[in-house]
Amino acid sequence: MSGYLYVLFALISFGASIAGAICGIGGGVIIKPTLDAFGVLSVSTISFLSGCTVLGMTCYSVIKGKMSGESLIDMRIGTPLGIGAAIGGVAGKSMFQMLSDMFADKDMVGAVQAACLLVITLGTLIYTIKKDQIKTHHITNMAACVVIGLILGIFSSFLGIGGGPINLVVLFFFFSMDTKTAAQNSLYIILFSQITSLLNTLVTRTVPEFTIWLLALMVFGGILGGMSGRIINRKIDSKVVDKLFIGLMVVIIGINIYNIYQFMH
Repeated sequence: MSGYLYVLFALISFGASIAGAICGIGGGVIIKPTLDAFGVLSVSTISFLSGCTVLGMTCYSVIKGKMSGESLIDMRIGTPLGIGAAIGGVAGKSMFQMLSDMFADKDMVGAVQAACLLVITLGTLIYTIKKDQIKTHHITNMAACVVIGLILGIFSSFLGIGGGPINLVVLFFFFSMDTKTAAQNSLYIILFSQITSLLNTLVTRTVPEFTIWLLALMVFGGILGGMSGRIINRKIDSKVVDKLFIGLMVVIIGINIYNIYQFMH
C-alpha cells in the first residue's frame, strides 16, 4: 500500500471520529464504507481496523467524560444495554466469519455488508427527519435492555461499524433520550461491543493481515478525533448535532450505493 494512503486513512479516521464523538455514532459507520470504496484492503481487514479505531475513540470519550464529571451516561440503562451489546459483539463477529467462509469471492461479503448498512442508514435518516412526529417510550426493564443491546451488538460487529446510527434511533425511540444524551450512551454501548468483538477475534485467531503502522495511525487518528469531537460537542446545541447527523447519513448512503456497485462489478 502506498505511503500517501497511510496518511489518508489516518485523516479519514480522524475526521470520522470527530463526527462520531459529536453524534454518538462511533465513526465506524463512516470509516468502514469509505475505506471499502478505495478497494485497496480486504473487507475483513477494513472491518478489523475500523473496529479498533472505534474502540480507541470510545475508550477515550467514555473515560474522559467520567473523569471530568460531564458524563450523561445513564448507567441503569446503559450498562445492561452494554452487556447485551458485548454478547451481540461475539455473535455478530461469528456471523461475519460464517458469511466470509460462505463466499469464495470476498467482494460478495463487502456487497452484503454495504447493502445492510444502506438499508439501516436509510431507515435511520427517515426516522431522524420524522422523529418529532413519532411517539417514544421509556423502557427500564433490565432484561429488555439486554435484548435490545444484543441486537445492537450483532449489527455493529457484523457490519464492522462499531455502532453507528442505529444506536441513536434505538435510544431515541425506546428510551426517549435527547440527542446529546443519546450520543454519550451510544458510545458507552459501542465500547462494550467493540471490546468483546476484538477479544473474540484474538481468541479465535482470525486477525486479518495488516501493517502495525497502519493500525497505529488509524487508532491515533481515532483518539485525536474523539478529543476534538468532545470539545466541539460541548460548544454546539442539539439542533446542530441533528443537522450534522442528517448530513452524514446522506453522505453514507451515497458511499454505500457506490460500494454495492463496485463490489458487484
